[in-house]
Amino acid sequence: MKRVIVGMSGGVDSSVAALLLKKQGYEVIGIYLKYSNYNINTWREDSIDAMLVSQTLKIPFYIIDISKIYKKKIIKYIYKEYIKGFTPNPDILCNSKIKFKIFLEKLIDLKSDFIATGHYVRKKEIFENGKIYYKIKSGIDQNKDQSYFLCKLNQNQIKKSLFPLGNLTKKEVRQIASKYHLINAKKKDSQGICFIGKIKLFNFLKLKLKKKEGSIIEINQNSKNSKKEDGKIIGKHIGAHFFTKGQRKGLKIGGYKFPLFVIEKDIKNNILYVGMGKNHPGLYTKVVLIKKKNIHWINPNHDFFKKEVKCRIRYRQKLQKATLYKKKNKIYVEFEIPQLAVNAGQFIVWYINNEVIGSGRIG
Repeated sequence: MKRVIVGMSGGVDSSVAALLLKKQGYEVIGIYLKYSNYNINTWREDSIDAMLVSQTLKIPFYIIDISKIYKKKIIKYIYKEYIKGFTPNPDILCNSKIKFKIFLEKLIDLKSDFIATGHYVRKKEIFENGKIYYKIKSGIDQNKDQSYFLCKLNQNQIKKSLFPLGNLTKKEVRQIASKYHLINAKKKDSQGICFIGKIKLFNFLKLKLKKKEGSIIEINQNSKNSKKEDGKIIGKHIGAHFFTKGQRKGLKIGGYKFPLFVIEKDIKNNILYVGMGKNHPGLYTKVVLIKKKNIHWINPNHDFFKKEVKCRIRYRQKLQKATLYKKKNKIYVEFEIPQLAVNAGQFIVWYINNEVIGSGRIG
């Protein structure tokens, strides 16, 4: 009998993943990863739900405290990125650097064959050019597809992983949970930052980042540049590092026909450039740059240059047509249609036929 470690978050998805694997004949072990520095009550509630489901399924259950490694790999990363003016995606690194890394370590400790999660993605094994390699494909439920978050997994992580929910819809998962009387069958989906949960970003950032007053400069729609001399000062802000491109909340400036949006940041001089209305050209980007060191290929046969791919810059964004171009140690991604609110630090993930080909950190 094959043994599998299932990452159990206390939610319905990971619970049904464990249930399905047990029904398929696997020996299942449940593991809850604990990080409690912020929402203490949330982790307690979630870990109890995971434990109760494990009891219902009659499987072993363990809680592992990941506080130290999470602070080192994720918390520091978030603050470091924002203070530089970037917009990070901690959930992507959380999967590659925390979840799948720790589960693989426990796979060895517990003499298991596989690890599994409740992600809505599909895995496919193919034989090509004399070698076996593994694909990550979108889940069939497009409203829940989570392939974006797994864009930095490596071949070994995918090889050892199982994704039981890839061919199911969320509705079907809840129906299965109800049928087998799982305690969390109707539990709401978790939201917010990986492990931290739902917390206002400003409240999180101000724990480490200091306020620093600076100028807000309005740029006219006809201006080609976002520079101090091209606009006019219309107000003050509390620190450029607290804002992202495309943001409108927090500016606290009224009296305009249309809302003001952040269209650019100057972190060095602590300036926010804003434009009026969602159609302001400063909000849109046609081409993004990815440095070689920030590129990750899942598909090792990555000759996808000058070919049309589909991309997304954020979770649940509709896939966008684009073309990849290679120039020395960089990749340029040219979109067919200019994209709204592209920020340095975000991850762009590219697909062909619902397969995750690779990803890159913008900027």
